[in-house]
Amino acid sequence: MNDDLGTLHTRIDRTNELLQRMLAEVAKTPSTHAIFVDAGYLYAAAGRLVAGTEDRRAFDLDAEGLIDALIDRARTIFADSRLLRVYWYDGARRRIHTAEQQTIAELPDVKVRLGNLNANNQQKGVDSLIRSDLESLARHRAISDAALLGGDEDLVSAVEAAQGYGARVHLWGIEAPEGRNQAEPLLWEVDSQRTLDLDFFKPYVSRRTASAYEPAGGRPSREDVRFVGAQIAAKWLVSRGRDTMMELLPGHPYLPGSVDQDLLVEAEGLLQYSLRGQADLRRALRDGFWDHLQAQY
Repeated sequence: MNDDLGTLHTRIDRTNELLQRMLAEVAKTPSTHAIFVDAGYLYAAAGRLVAGTEDRRAFDLDAEGLIDALIDRARTIFADSRLLRVYWYDGARRRIHTAEQQTIAELPDVKVRLGNLNANNQQKGVDSLIRSDLESLARHRAISDAALLGGDEDLVSAVEAAQGYGARVHLWGIEAPEGRNQAEPLLWEVDSQRTLDLDFFKPYVSRRTASAYEPAGGRPSREDVRFVGAQIAAKWLVSRGRDTMMELLPGHPYLPGSVDQDLLVEAEGLLQYSLRGQADLRRALRDGFWDHLQAQY
């Protein structure tokens, strides 16, 4: 009997020792936070605040500088925590990165996640991506705190999912010139709220002059668009490699869908003019692209 009690006490002592070691390890493990940015909300709210417009074509956003500023702000708030990464959620047609989104994706500690963009330039599927990431990271104890920059009521379910696994969700908003740009149910659900003001965004948002995003002559000419197509072909030969570009030649005069979309998006960025629904200009764009490409082989 005494031997059994002695054995039991020994097991209890060992269990207590193991628990103490585990608690000590947990205490030494730094907490981790991540930043979740709804780019649709960011562009609309910051554009309205600084440039007086939500039209992305009307202003420039220094995304790299702004992301660094968000990381610094999080470092101040979560002083004893380390950054996992910044998640950047945006929309794109057919979920194909624009040139700007690709640049952001190449930044260190940044993960770009794309929802779809419909014909009315409305994001679709972004909220579900945010919920999926928040829930997964919280469930696997990858984060203890989440800074969420957004305002849509549909994000409430994402907040609830993360909180259900023990993560704390901190809502960051952008100062509204008037009224409120975040849904009340979202404000009620989060663990804390902060508002980033005009001074925070001023260094990173600048309004373009009218001529910078609207062609001086209105609609660009076919020759202008054709020239841009040739420019892009020349650029891609350098960046994507001659072998990759040569693989396109057997498909002339057609381009693979993803390549054609890349060409369209990059051309619109250079022209600062939408080519959607303008078949003649899109043909001119492709003609210029093929002309330059075929001249190189």
